Amino acid sequence: CAALEQAWQTLADKPDYSHLRPAQTGLVMVRGRMGGTGDAFNLGEITVSRCSIRTGDGRIGHGYAAGRDKRHAELVALFDAMLQRPDTAVALQDGLIEPLAAAQNRRRREKARQSAATRVEFFTMVRGED
Repeated sequence: CAALEQAWQTLADKPDYSHLRPAQTGLVMVRGRMGGTGDAFNLGEITVSRCSIRTGDGRIGHGYAAGRDKRHAELVALFDAMLQRPDTAVALQDGLIEPLAAAQNRRRREKARQSAATRVEFFTMVRGED
């Protein structure tokens, strides 16, 4: 959320907005699939914050964020609405979305590298019959 807050604070042309649904927190059921392809099952619940806003020019933005940070959900909704404007979408895509996506990919690669270092390979030896 710090990157979104910083991006919001540095914006020169902040839109006026009002809340359609003020930020609120609740639970969402998370579903999974065994092996990624099997039947779906209920994995458990996570806490999610959500918010919906309308900008002064009538665009509607929705934001969902895992956890209890209501400001995070509000900022996601604001940027969602701003990304709908052709004049701000390109700048936000280049200056905010792509750097956040690149940082997320770096974190995922680092996590995968750390996990690979502790990976244990199991194998079965076939013995002949006595």
